[in-house]
Amino acid sequence: MMIAPNPFELFRQECQTVLTAVIEKTLPEVALPPINLRKTPNIEYGQLATSLCFELAKKLGQKPLDLAEKLVAAIDPSAFSLIDKVAPAGGGYINFHLNFAKFSELTLQSIKELDSQYGFVKTDTPQKIIVEHTSVNPLHPIHIGQARNPMIGDTLARILQYRGHEVSRHYYIDDVGRQSSVVAYGYLKLGKPQPTEKPDLFVGKIYTVTCCIVEINRLKQTRDRATELQNAADLVKANKELDEWLSIAVELKEKYPVLFEMLLAKIEEDPNPEEEINKLNRAYEDGQHEAKDLIREVSNLCLNGFQETMNRVNITYDSWDWESDLVWTPQVNQVMTQLKTTPYLSNEKGVLQFNADQVTQTLNLKTKLGLSPNNEIPPLTLVRADGTTLYTTRDIAYTIWKFKHANKVINVIGMEQSLAQLQLKLALYALNYTKQAENLFHFAYNLVTLPGYKMSSRRGHYITFDEVLNEAINRAHQEVTKRSPMLSPEEKQTIATFVGLGAVRYALIDVDPSKNVIFNWERVLNFETNSAPYVQYTHARATSILRKITNPPQNPNYELLTEQLEKELILTIASFPDMFIEATEYLKPNMIADYTNNLADKFNTFYNAYPVLKADTQQLTDARLTLVKAIQTVLKNALNLIGIVAPEKM
Repeated sequence: MMIAPNPFELFRQECQTVLTAVIEKTLPEVALPPINLRKTPNIEYGQLATSLCFELAKKLGQKPLDLAEKLVAAIDPSAFSLIDKVAPAGGGYINFHLNFAKFSELTLQSIKELDSQYGFVKTDTPQKIIVEHTSVNPLHPIHIGQARNPMIGDTLARILQYRGHEVSRHYYIDDVGRQSSVVAYGYLKLGKPQPTEKPDLFVGKIYTVTCCIVEINRLKQTRDRATELQNAADLVKANKELDEWLSIAVELKEKYPVLFEMLLAKIEEDPNPEEEINKLNRAYEDGQHEAKDLIREVSNLCLNGFQETMNRVNITYDSWDWESDLVWTPQVNQVMTQLKTTPYLSNEKGVLQFNADQVTQTLNLKTKLGLSPNNEIPPLTLVRADGTTLYTTRDIAYTIWKFKHANKVINVIGMEQSLAQLQLKLALYALNYTKQAENLFHFAYNLVTLPGYKMSSRRGHYITFDEVLNEAINRAHQEVTKRSPMLSPEEKQTIATFVGLGAVRYALIDVDPSKNVIFNWERVLNFETNSAPYVQYTHARATSILRKITNPPQNPNYELLTEQLEKELILTIASFPDMFIEATEYLKPNMIADYTNNLADKFNTFYNAYPVLKADTQQLTDARLTLVKAIQTVLKNALNLIGIVAPEKM
């Protein structure tokens, strides 16, 4: 029996070959149009269908159904291998029916032989691809609102790698700018203490409290100036903002009393903390030694905490790219020099701006980029009046650097950055990096929301990703204990860990990226449907059946797999390679989660409806056991794509 990496594709090719041959024989005068074959909505009507006769009938002045019947009558059945029959249908469609006995054997034996590699069809054009993801600023712990990014990024990297591409996972460390200087200023005021807890949590507290104290100090000075100048509007605005920050201070002082008092006393020693932070920011961008050591030290503390968190969910990075490295080398200046030679820059009161919309008009890009002709793209500020560069300016240099190491770059960044990512792409076009611009992809995604909870980093209001993972494991432990009280404490904890972590990963992957993830525990840890625990439990159920057999199936008769559910299961696992290719080529990681849930649904219905070990005959038992083993393999392979453990038992 031959082995097929993509069984359903073989059937599709056979249908195309048969259809091409009959058209060339029956209608030699007609130029062969593209043949589109689509899956039928109901397997009773065949497995593939084409509407080709509707198009041909217009050219020939015939009725589509008459033409379909004519072509079907002229088909030579001796050419069939996986095809059982071909039939006209629906007023002019041609439907192709599988020979399920042969197709079942091909599919199940292919899965058995290929095992952990089944489904992962390799591309004919492998590329070097950089997937940049996570890239959370090193200021506070990764919170649940940010956690969708690494889940998506890691899954994209996985599927692209399985497709045969050379993938590198990059983390861009945004360590240049006021925020990094704020946390470093607070850290220095405390005497650069060693963390007494998880380092990113430690740094996050320093950042939140320092930010609050500095803002109150700044607003008091603003209020005093407004009073002195008798500027009523500025005074009202300053008082409103000051009231808000003072309420934040009350919260923070209650949460972190010792830290708050220490920082307050130290920061009050400076007559102008804001200026101290600005000095530190400028010194760091200039690459001064003391500033470099300080900000790198506190950034690394936070990043160490990030790595601890990501290791829990089995996410690693191949490259940690510091924004400051771009600033300290000539790369940003070189980009600025190149941009100044283009006609797209203007100086507005000392502020250097890039006219992104002019690029789209000059290079006629709006249609190409899917933009409305009336969509006017705002200009991008490249350099402030004080001479410091902005984030996107440095991002241009970073992107050019990435393309020195890759053919394609995928930036996993939230939808709120869509304008900045578009301006970045247009800057590449302006600099004649046309090929790079066309191979730069912004993978945009929407927010994670928690019903009844509003996150605010400056208030210290966020639920860390670690807290969510811990809660998921605790809840999973309760469920495992309820379902399997006979397990040892160690087994319960092991199962609870991979169930809890898998549940969170799945919940952040299976929603279409354009939609919000509404994170609630009832959905995340639902053992009954559409969740990682549900799919994991299904895999464990299949494994449990296989564990009970003493000898592997010796004599499966695939002609006995005649139930509609059995056919649907075979079609589903045979289509796994097709789904994998589509999910990879169109960057749709949520398709994989949807697929696992669909396969789990079908298998559980089958499990409850038909006996496997106690089927009517040994041949049927062997055939069903082979089917169960194939389903187990496909579930495991699919879960692996989204970084979720496929357990032996639960």
